[in-house]
Amino acid sequence: MDTQLLVICLLTAAINLIGTLAYSARIAGVRTRRIAMSFALFNILVLVSRTSNSFLGPFLAKRIETRLAQGGGDALLGDFHMVLTSASIAVALGIVLVPTGQRIFARAIGYFQEHRSTTRMILRSATPAGLRTVRDSIRLPHVEQLRELALPRGVSWGVLTSNCLAQALITVGVLASLYAGFLNPEFRVTASQLSAVINGFATILLFALIDPQLSVMTDDVIEGRVSEPLFRRTIVWISFSRLAGTLLAQLLFLPSAQAIAWVANYV
Repeated sequence: MDTQLLVICLLTAAINLIGTLAYSARIAGVRTRRIAMSFALFNILVLVSRTSNSFLGPFLAKRIETRLAQGGGDALLGDFHMVLTSASIAVALGIVLVPTGQRIFARAIGYFQEHRSTTRMILRSATPAGLRTVRDSIRLPHVEQLRELALPRGVSWGVLTSNCLAQALITVGVLASLYAGFLNPEFRVTASQLSAVINGFATILLFALIDPQLSVMTDDVIEGRVSEPLFRRTIVWISFSRLAGTLLAQLLFLPSAQAIAWVANYV
């Protein structure tokens, strides 16, 4: 693995880790009863994650341009699958760190409630006191929590399947569009722009089907109609469906790239 590919994999991992840990902010909101603030924090993290995904484009585009100019494109498919693997590893790590994330976000919500400054809250995270807070918040899932996954999930399989599909499309969208440019170099700019269509559809799917389910369930927890343990299990199951989505992206990658390369001829 060369330096450029390592940077791409680390950036992909960071993006997916942030996106997975963002769900912990909802759990923290339920625990602190600061729902609006937790949603704001969740939206910030999701925005950072999805915006950062666009930074992958220049790195990957440069790699494709280099392969087209110098040859060696046979290894390019393996490089893209390695990038997708780094996404799956990061999501799996994020699931393990859910207990840690909810404690950190609970502290962050409390700090913001006192000081009312997002900038000050972010800067504090880099101070010795902030780093001690992160260290003290580290927790691993208990065995009992793993056993509780066999209990009711709180969401239907349809919602989990939809989330899995949406996450697969978001994960594969930019990568498949860029690789389609390698498969069809004559229209590689057109192919790369088609990623916006894929990501747009996936984003609509997330905001139309998944987020309302979690929002309604959050209200039910506050009103006492749903228990906090059930809500935490729901978040974990949503995270597992995200992991399944990144694994599904491995299967969808090449067919998606070939389809985009074909569509680019007729746009």
